[in-house]
Amino acid sequence: MLAIASMALLAGCGPSGKQSSGIPVGPRWKGQPYRLAYNAVPVKKNPVGVTIPPIRFTANPEALEHRVSLVVRYDSSQVKSDRLIVNQVILAPFDISGADGALSSGTMDDADKGLAELLSAYCLPAKVKVSVALARSSLSPSPDDAEVDEKRLSDWITTDLPYKNLKRGCPAK
Repeated sequence: MLAIASMALLAGCGPSGKQSSGIPVGPRWKGQPYRLAYNAVPVKKNPVGVTIPPIRFTANPEALEHRVSLVVRYDSSQVKSDRLIVNQVILAPFDISGADGALSSGTMDDADKGLAELLSAYCLPAKVKVSVALARSSLSPSPDDAEVDEKRLSDWITTDLPYKNLKRGCPAK
């Protein structure tokens, strides 16, 4: 009888699936499904005039996406124009896999080229603040801020980048 009582005490009483330790258990992953970080500063500068550092990602394993778009924005407060100012580049959707990795060098080259075109169009100075985020592949080619926020998969990460304007006719700054 004593052995049976000891075994019941060690095993616990009642169904074990309904017992709680009293410690609240929240979701393991909080925030956007992807987290981005800039990798080391690139060793090789892109000949287009601006080089975004390589981007690493970590994903919530329960919310993986297979196709995403990269949104690249720059601080357009230095642009002096009465016309509509375009301040972001939306890359065409591309494949991404796994819960941890880096964006391909081809993707980063495309982002550099798109950003350089915008920066040179407005003759921006030698340093520019740039932010990037991942978004769902269903993002339209010219989304407004509300659509970008609605379809964003990561928080924005920001960095200041040196920029060499290759456009003729821009004043040296």
